[in-house]
Amino acid sequence: MLYRTIANEASSTISANKNWTGISVEAVARMRLQNRFSTGLDIAKYTAKIMRNDMAAYDRDASKYTQSLGCWHGFIGQQKVISIKKHFGTTERRYLYLSGWMVAALRSEFGPLPDQSMHEKTSVAALINELYTFLRQADARELGMMFRDVDQARESGDADRERQLLEAIDNYQTHVIPIIADIDAGFGNAEATYLLAKKMIEAGACALQIENQVSDEKQCGHQDGKVTVPHEDFVAKIRACRYAFLELGVDDGIIVARTDSLGAGLTKQIAFSAAEGDIGDVYNSFLDCEEVAEGNFSNGDVLITRGSKVLRPKRLRSNLFQFREGTGQDRCVLDCINALQNGADLLWIETEKPHIEQIAGMVDRIRQTMPAAKLVYNNSPSFNWTLNFRQQVFDTWLDQDKDVTGYERARLMSAEYDNSELAREADEKIRTFQRDAAARAGIFHHLITLPTYHTAALSTDNLAKEYFGDQGMLGYVTNVQRKEIRQGIACVKHQNMAGSDLGDDHKEYFAGEAALKAGGTHNTMNQFAA
Repeated sequence: MLYRTIANEASSTISANKNWTGISVEAVARMRLQNRFSTGLDIAKYTAKIMRNDMAAYDRDASKYTQSLGCWHGFIGQQKVISIKKHFGTTERRYLYLSGWMVAALRSEFGPLPDQSMHEKTSVAALINELYTFLRQADARELGMMFRDVDQARESGDADRERQLLEAIDNYQTHVIPIIADIDAGFGNAEATYLLAKKMIEAGACALQIENQVSDEKQCGHQDGKVTVPHEDFVAKIRACRYAFLELGVDDGIIVARTDSLGAGLTKQIAFSAAEGDIGDVYNSFLDCEEVAEGNFSNGDVLITRGSKVLRPKRLRSNLFQFREGTGQDRCVLDCINALQNGADLLWIETEKPHIEQIAGMVDRIRQTMPAAKLVYNNSPSFNWTLNFRQQVFDTWLDQDKDVTGYERARLMSAEYDNSELAREADEKIRTFQRDAAARAGIFHHLITLPTYHTAALSTDNLAKEYFGDQGMLGYVTNVQRKEIRQGIACVKHQNMAGSDLGDDHKEYFAGEAALKAGGTHNTMNQFAA
């Protein structure tokens, strides 16, 4: 979208309408550039291509993995992308993640809820829309400042500076980046999944993450009591998401199929099986069963056969059936292969700890059948990363007959070990975890689901301790404002971030010299000009 091209197009339209007095060609060109995405579907199509290109790049070079952080508000997502552009100069291979957990905990009209799909499902699509509203506003704000610089260059007669700025505007990189959005277990049956998927895509989502739990029994991936569904049920929901993408013309839409089987020991129903060895039969083969002698069954018993044996799956008082202990990894591998064979693009294996070899062991098996398999992985705050990696190093040292007598494995989280050789080695493994897992375990995308839930709580605790204590206002100034100024945090000029300068530009477009603007001499934001 070239500035001059848009201006020329606007000029032709305006000149053909003689009564459109006071309409500026350049103002129209600027407003169009500041709003390059007319609809959420424009965003979904644009970002889907980005993800597809990134997936192809990762297939060629595993060091080209991607990352994201979870968001629960549009402002949070906006500030992340502004920070990414500030620190790295590009948003390449950086996304946002929309966490169903955070929607439940922070966005429901019921108040804080556990991650059990009890929140209003429309709040998920609403958050996607909100995130992209804030990202588009970040574009408008930044471009607005660039347009002001163009005007200053013109006023001072600096043609070289004007040309450089217009070239930068023509090559402008938008804040709009892909969002991987959590649709939980679909919030109902396949039709409910399809309807919600459409709302999420229309809001801008190019990637939907769906899990194989029972929708009305859904649990957080890192809690107990998870119940999975037979493969045919899950495939129906994958297809529902694909139909939603195709109906809306987002042909590159991405489906992330998540399996919770590693930590799920229960199923709500016996899978249908038409023939021995089919997917339903294999699913049922993992059930914990006892052999039944002829005629030795009670009213209401469910029986299945394995070869010539008649078996009774163990059923709990909850009417759920349990799987055999130790079958989680085998079920994960089967889930992943079946999902990829039935339309999923990426996989998500929910684990109980961040252990590269555990993940890689399953991915190696999946890739025997599906060589291009790639994962999205949850670098979850539900893991105690410090303790997990210190224990991993401890166990490795133990296997290598290295002296560990100075450490107590169960107490490795203690601060007394923070400066130890073991802690330093563990921290280095944490630092390189994403890179190493991308290379060894096929992880294309690393995300943290709940980072800003925790950062908001931590920063608020620190501020409250200082401000309401002896430090008073100095607690805010030293720990917030002074750091904002010195680190160049954009929202230190909070009036500008909220759109005040954008509003002034529009007032000038609409009212000309009669515009009553906020950004005058007495605006206290001028104190931050330096």
